[in-house]
Amino acid sequence: MRLILVAAAILTDPAERVLMAQRPPGKSLAGLWEFPGGKVEPGEAPEAALVRELGEELGITVAAADLAPFTFASHAYPDFHLLMPCWRIAYWQGEPHGREGQALRWVAIDALATLPMPPADLPIVTALKACTTIARP
Repeated sequence: MRLILVAAAILTDPAERVLMAQRPPGKSLAGLWEFPGGKVEPGEAPEAALVRELGEELGITVAAADLAPFTFASHAYPDFHLLMPCWRIAYWQGEPHGREGQALRWVAIDALATLPMPPADLPIVTALKACTTIARP
């Protein structure tokens, strides 16, 4: 089975809400909400991929030093296995906006479970809920 490595961000604002992105029409799992990020290219470090993807998809600049490792998800889809390391990010430059047609929404941690999400994202929600608060790095 093919392995796909995807780096994901848990961007948090001062109110401890999490930025979620909706997969745009025409992509697999369109309409579902996910943590921003993207595929790691061959030879690319996951942290570098995440910094790159956040610039490309959200128009923000993130310093690698501001990535705080949080958790990871591992999920077997029918035709591939997804491995997704996740970092918390509380500091960045710029205002996040969907540069690839995706809707964005700031969501309280307790409300994350109300969003339809890809199965691979669900363990991240569980891990966030297990934290009494998200300490800002």
